Amino acid sequence: MRIVTFNINGIKARLETLTKWLESAQPDVVLCQEIKSVDEAFPRQPIEDLGYNVETHGQKGFNGVAILSKFPIEDIARGLPGDDSDEQARWIEATVTGDHSAVRLCGLYLPNGNPVTFDDAGQPLREGKYDYKLDWMDRLHARARDLMAQEMPALMGGDYNIIPQAEDAARPEAWTRDALYLPQSRQAFRRILNDGWTEAFRARIQGPGHYSFWDYQAGAWNRNDGIRIDHFLLTPQCADLMRDCWIEKDVRAMDKPSDHVPVWLDLDL
Repeated sequence: MRIVTFNINGIKARLETLTKWLESAQPDVVLCQEIKSVDEAFPRQPIEDLGYNVETHGQKGFNGVAILSKFPIEDIARGLPGDDSDEQARWIEATVTGDHSAVRLCGLYLPNGNPVTFDDAGQPLREGKYDYKLDWMDRLHARARDLMAQEMPALMGGDYNIIPQAEDAARPEAWTRDALYLPQSRQAFRRILNDGWTEAFRARIQGPGHYSFWDYQAGAWNRNDGIRIDHFLLTPQCADLMRDCWIEKDVRAMDKPSDHVPVWLDLDL
C-alpha cells in the first residue's frame, strides 16, 4: 500500500493539479493538509471519480485535513484529543485495511507557530501562536503514546512544520529564530521519537539536500532553497512493514503547484 502525505495549499486553487497528479501517480491513500475548505464545500466528485473514498475535517479558508483512499475508510475520528475548545481543523484519523493487515492513519497539520516573541536574553516566550504550537505538540505526544500502547500498525503523517535537524534546511542559519527550527520545537518532536516512533524518511535516506517545501518567494525553488517539514512517524509494528519512503520533488515544477511536494511511504499491507 502506497500512502502519501501532501500539503496541497488549497483544494479549490489546486484541484486540477491534484487530480492530474492522482491520475498519474496512483497513490493508494493520500493524507492531505491545508485543504482550506469546509466539509460541505470540498469538491469530492472529481476525486471520487478517480476511485477514491474521501473524508475531510475542514475549516473555512484555513487549515483543514483530508484522507483520500482507494480502500474503505473506517473508524474515523476528527480533531486532536486533549482540548475540546480547539476549533482549528488539524487532525483526522481512520483505519484502512490492505490485503492482509490494517493500519491506523493519522493525518495532521501541525501549527506553524510564528511569529515568536523573544525575551531580552533571546529566549522564545511561550505565548501567542508559539504557545499554541507547543501546546498542540504536547497533545500530539499524548495521542502518540496512546497509539503506541495499542501495539498495532499506526502512522502519523503530515505537515509537521518542524525542521528536525540542520541538514533538513538548505540554509539552517536563516531559520534560527523561526518557530519551525527553535530548539524547543525540535525537542518536542524528538520527545515523540524517543518513545519508539520511527521517522520513516530518515530510516531510509541519510544526508542533506532532501526537502519537501520551497517558499513561493525569492526564487526558492529555482535555487533549491528548501526545507524538509513533511514527515511520517511509524509505530514499531508499522515500521516493520515499511518497504520504502521518498520525496517526489518534481511535483513542485507542475503548473500551479503547492509549495509542498508529496512524501511517499510504501508499506507491505
